[in-house]
Amino acid sequence: MFLKARENSSNNSLIFPNILNPRFALCFLNKTHFLNFTLQLNIIRKTTGVIHKGVHSWQFYCTRTHSSEEQKIVVPQMGDSITEGTLEKFLKFPGDKVKVDEIVAQIETDKVTLDVRSTSSGEICTLKVSEGDTVTVGQEIMSYIANLDQDSSKHSDGSSVKIESVSGKKTDISLTVPTMGDSISEGIIAALCAKLGKQVTKDELIVQIETDKVTIDVRSPEDGLLLMYNVEEGKTVSTGDIIAVIRPGRTSQDSPVEIEINSADIPTAGMPPICALNSSQRESLSEAPHEKRVKMSRLRVRVGERLKSAQNTYAMLTTFNEIDMTNVINMRKKFKDQFQAKYGDKLGFMSSFVAASARALLVEKNVNAVIESDEIVFKKFVDISVAVSSPKGLVVPVLRSADKMSFAQIEHEIGRYARKAADGSLSIDEMTGGTFTISNGGTFGSLSGTPIINPPQSAILGMHSIVYRPVCIGPENLIIARPMMNVALTYDHRLIDGREAVSFLRIIKNNVENPLQMLTEI
Repeated sequence: MFLKARENSSNNSLIFPNILNPRFALCFLNKTHFLNFTLQLNIIRKTTGVIHKGVHSWQFYCTRTHSSEEQKIVVPQMGDSITEGTLEKFLKFPGDKVKVDEIVAQIETDKVTLDVRSTSSGEICTLKVSEGDTVTVGQEIMSYIANLDQDSSKHSDGSSVKIESVSGKKTDISLTVPTMGDSISEGIIAALCAKLGKQVTKDELIVQIETDKVTIDVRSPEDGLLLMYNVEEGKTVSTGDIIAVIRPGRTSQDSPVEIEINSADIPTAGMPPICALNSSQRESLSEAPHEKRVKMSRLRVRVGERLKSAQNTYAMLTTFNEIDMTNVINMRKKFKDQFQAKYGDKLGFMSSFVAASARALLVEKNVNAVIESDEIVFKKFVDISVAVSSPKGLVVPVLRSADKMSFAQIEHEIGRYARKAADGSLSIDEMTGGTFTISNGGTFGSLSGTPIINPPQSAILGMHSIVYRPVCIGPENLIIARPMMNVALTYDHRLIDGREAVSFLRIIKNNVENPLQMLTEI
């Protein structure tokens, strides 16, 4: 078969059949034994506006005898009370080969972007849904032939594909947004680090991308000339998006770069100009003399959305109490050295509150429940989320089965999560699934406050600073200065009555004021 592109005389652009689209070509190959075409044309890269002149030939040899059965890829579990999401985009298409655990699609929910991964190596056969469709847990979204040979030209089912490309010029390199980690599909361009039109070296930093967890460096894969940026600082990009174009090879700085551009063929929608203003120029235009504008991080935007949603959904009410921290402080002073020597972790106050909250959750079961539609779902496990400060904001990793953990186990897990939060390595799984949250504002000096519920949970405990103040002690009502902490319980009044909330907080108060009874399990 011989295909020839025809030239559009009106704008000197090329018009060619859809078979030249790689996705269509691969789909076509699934049903064809042999395909061979040669094109003599000027290829215009729409992403760059660069015309590559020369003879390009493609040959496809394909003989297929499917002997393997098609396997399904379905929507995985997406977390508490989440049963559906939107299929944001496919990363693999019919004809594409996949490896074990490779991301094939991404699903967006109201909490996170979920990666759908292949369970084994194979070749994608059919897409069962379209991008933008609403999908549910367990629904089939694509099929594939499993257990293909890892050789790039040979398949285990007997098929062979060979692709050859010959060009008169070396192909420009498109730098794309790399895979950024589990459940992360987007980021913000933090900085354009290399100068446009200048020579760059291999591994030189080109672009920095900020996500809600880490900052990712995109570097040049080889020596070359930076032809253009396809993004601006502050813009949101997704995995696979083209962010810059590099022409490989060493180029003399004194010689001009030959770039032919057909403006009619360059898509302008959503694209910045090739010679965009640098960051300092934009700041001088957009900022007033006495103010500075900084783009919100994705983490802060997401937290804000969730908190506002909780405020609009829940009937939130807060009850308060105070706790005498004398016994906890004395216990800590007496055993902290021995505790650290034995377990390698410091004995803090949080373990007492986690253990006390776990006990209270087992008694007041409504606090450990959630509302789903018109039903109340009672949790038969106690997973407590503990708010931890990170460089990019507050995160809430979960202590699984907290009711079964010792003081040493609690302190160890909290310490581990704090270290992971500091270096941005907490995973989504470690921050989802909690049934109750504890937030310690006292670490930052808070005397009192009303925390906001962490959806889909029904309550949150707020701890505050320990302050010495006069209290009446004993039957004689002697006035003595004691280390006191104000605590607040914010709860969903649709599910939890005032009596239950007060009782819950009194259980915590009683256990924290008498820590030995928790240690002796009385």
